[in-house]
Amino acid sequence: MATPRLVTVAATQMSCSPDTKDNVDAAEALVRRAAAAGAQVILLQELFSTRYFCQEQREEHFLLAENPNESALLARFQALAEELGVVLPISFFERGNNAFFNSVVVFDADGRRLGLYRKSHIPDGPGYQEKFYFNPGDTGFKVFDTQFGKIGVAICWDQWFPEAARSMALQGAELLLYPTAIGSEPQDPTLNSSAHWRRVMQGHAGANLVPVVASNRVGREEYPGSHITFYGSSFIADQTGEIVVECSYVSSNRGESEGGNGTAIDASRMGAASAAVTPGHSRHFSCGEPGGPGGEIILHTFDLEGVRLQRAGWGLFRDRRPSLYRPLLSLDGRAAV
Repeated sequence: MATPRLVTVAATQMSCSPDTKDNVDAAEALVRRAAAAGAQVILLQELFSTRYFCQEQREEHFLLAENPNESALLARFQALAEELGVVLPISFFERGNNAFFNSVVVFDADGRRLGLYRKSHIPDGPGYQEKFYFNPGDTGFKVFDTQFGKIGVAICWDQWFPEAARSMALQGAELLLYPTAIGSEPQDPTLNSSAHWRRVMQGHAGANLVPVVASNRVGREEYPGSHITFYGSSFIADQTGEIVVECSYVSSNRGESEGGNGTAIDASRMGAASAAVTPGHSRHFSCGEPGGPGGEIILHTFDLEGVRLQRAGWGLFRDRRPSLYRPLLSLDGRAAV
C-alpha cells in the first residue's frame, strides 16, 4: 500500500486599500494565520500589495513596478517563508529594464527562490486594461519543485486557458495555483462571471486530475470613471473538479455577501485547529467581516500520493495523442505545416 503524502494548502482573500503598507501587513497576517492552522502551501491573490490599478491608464502607476532583485516586498515574504517553513508564491508588478510584467516569484519552505513566472495571457477590456501595463510573459508555463510537492502557478486570465493547465500538468504539476483579480464588469453591471470563473478551473482540475487552488481579491475598488466589486469566491477544488472548500462571495449589489463553506474556525484558535489533519479535511475561517479588511482563509489537506495513483489509473495521460493536436499550435485551428 502506498505511503500517504499529505499536504495542506491554503487560499486567502482580502480587500485592498490605497495604502500599500496596510495591504502588505494584512497579507502577512493571513499567511501567519494560515501557517498557524497547518498550511504548508499558501496562496495570496494577484497584485495584493495595491488596489487593482489596471482599471485606468495612468503613467504614474508604472512607479509601482519593482526589480525582483531589489524588491522589499519579495524580500519580506522570502524571509516569512523561511521563518514559517511554508511555500509562498508571491504576485507582484515586475520591472525588467524597459519591459513590465505581471509576475509571481515562488519561495520554497526554506526561503529559497525557486524561480519566476510571468503572466502569459494579458487581458484588455473595460476595467481590466492590463495591456497598457504588462508585456506578455516570456517564461512559458513552469512547474516549481517545492518541499511539499510540484506546483504550477499561472495568473488570473491564464486560468481561462486549458492549454496552460495541461502544460503544467504535463510537466508534473501536483497542484495548480491561480492568484486572481476578477469581479464585476464595468461595461455590464448585470454580468456575473463568478460561477463561470469557477467552473472553468474545476474543469482544469478534472481534466488533468490535479487539485486547483484559486485566490481572488474581494471588495469594491473605485477609480475615476470605473469601479469594480471583486467577488472573492476563492476556492480549492479536488482532482475531480469538486469544490471542497470556498470563501465568501461578495455581490456588486450593495456589497452583499454569502458565506463560504468548510468547518468554521475562530481565528484566535487556529493553532489548536491544526492538530488533527487528515486527507480530505477542509477548514474555513474569517478574520473579520466577509469582504472586509481582515480577510478569509480556507484550507484543505490532500494526499498527493493517492491523487498520483488515481491520475495514473484513470489513463488520461496514457491515452493522449500529441501528434493529433497540431491545430493547437495555430491561432485559427489550421494544422501547423
